[in-house]
Amino acid sequence: MKDYIEERAISIAEFIIDSNATVRQTAKAFGVSKSTVHKDVTDRLMQINPTLAKQARQVLDVNKSERHIRGGLATKEKYAHRQEHC
Repeated sequence: MKDYIEERAISIAEFIIDSNATVRQTAKAFGVSKSTVHKDVTDRLMQINPTLAKQARQVLDVNKSERHIRGGLATKEKYAHRQEHC
């Protein structure tokens, strides 16, 4: 594995852990795709630093379990914002 990929995987994991970021937020912050973030955290990082990978995975699992709530809040906000303009 190339050095810059290893460094990116570690940086991504640290970002996720420090900011409790979602995959989308992380992808946007690093300018990579969601699939790249997921692959870096789940596959590549396990080979580089398994402890860090497990910590990042825990954050992502929590985010995944809460995503339906965030989606509902986003929809609620969308319609509330729409009613203000009518």
